[in-house]
Amino acid sequence: MQDSTTAEPRVAGRRQFLNDPDDLVAEALEGFELAHPHLVRWNRDPSYVVRAQAPVRPKAALVSGGGSGHEPLHVGFVGTGMLDAAVPGQVFASPTALQVAAATRAVDTGAGVVHVVKNYTGDVLNFRIAAEIAADEGVRVQQVLVDDDLATDPQLTGNPDGPGRRGTAAVVVVEKVCGAAAEAGADVVEVAQLGRRVAGSARTLAVALQASTSPGERRPSFDLGPQEVEYGVGIHGERGVGRRGFATAAELVPQLVHPVVEALGLRRGDAVLAVVNGLGSTSGLELSLVFREVTALLGGAGITTARSLVGSYVTALDMTGCSVTLVKVDDDLVRLWDAPARTAALSW
Repeated sequence: MQDSTTAEPRVAGRRQFLNDPDDLVAEALEGFELAHPHLVRWNRDPSYVVRAQAPVRPKAALVSGGGSGHEPLHVGFVGTGMLDAAVPGQVFASPTALQVAAATRAVDTGAGVVHVVKNYTGDVLNFRIAAEIAADEGVRVQQVLVDDDLATDPQLTGNPDGPGRRGTAAVVVVEKVCGAAAEAGADVVEVAQLGRRVAGSARTLAVALQASTSPGERRPSFDLGPQEVEYGVGIHGERGVGRRGFATAAELVPQLVHPVVEALGLRRGDAVLAVVNGLGSTSGLELSLVFREVTALLGGAGITTARSLVGSYVTALDMTGCSVTLVKVDDDLVRLWDAPARTAALSW
């Protein structure tokens, strides 16, 4: 017979490793710090993650952040050659301005700070307030807004007064390229200009085969029929821009690639960095197959895949699906992409 003092386990539609949903982010950050003590340090209050070892010389610092639930973004990219700090909010919720301001203050070496911000209303607002707070304290702050999600492009949605394109997987490329430039000694303005250039040269589309389930919830955020996929899905469990029929990878992948190629105006002879990103519950085997289809389509159009990243880097909890990001690159951007990095999620 069960002891009456023993709590009943929480029952959910999808069983999760969970204690109390309200404590999930803090407990996970504590575990992340324990797993990577040589790379990161977690500041408890206010919550942010910084490099375990501060840079030995003044350099432009990079700070990014956003809601939790997208791991390894952003905390997994804190380290040499990428971010100096990451600021996590609660699941799918923006960090506060005070968190961002504290992280900005903590990593400033006197050379200024670049905020890399995904285009979501809460993130944009709180990072802007944090930049104003830091500026009042004498910290130079530049902002890079990442808005690569083609599904929410105002020209396609017909809503020119809306928030615009969401920020999704292109943020990884921005953080890597800007991090390399900052490590090499570029000043804060140069780093920010470079980040804006990368963001402007990137577009993404995503498709979900199954929605995510938030911690402690019994049902996924939306339901799909057995022969349906959610097209143009975001990274916060929200619906996409329409339903399409489930099909083979060879039939689904062109629906992601062709609109992105067209939006970027890519032509024969151009070169891209291609990111095939899993949304949380898609196997590496499937992602490699998707990448095969992506490179075949690009090669058939005479577009060179100069570099690639294949794996789960910007997730939506346990969503089954993937996104395809293309970034138009030249030799300088490839060189910065190839520069050394040492983080929990990316190292080379």
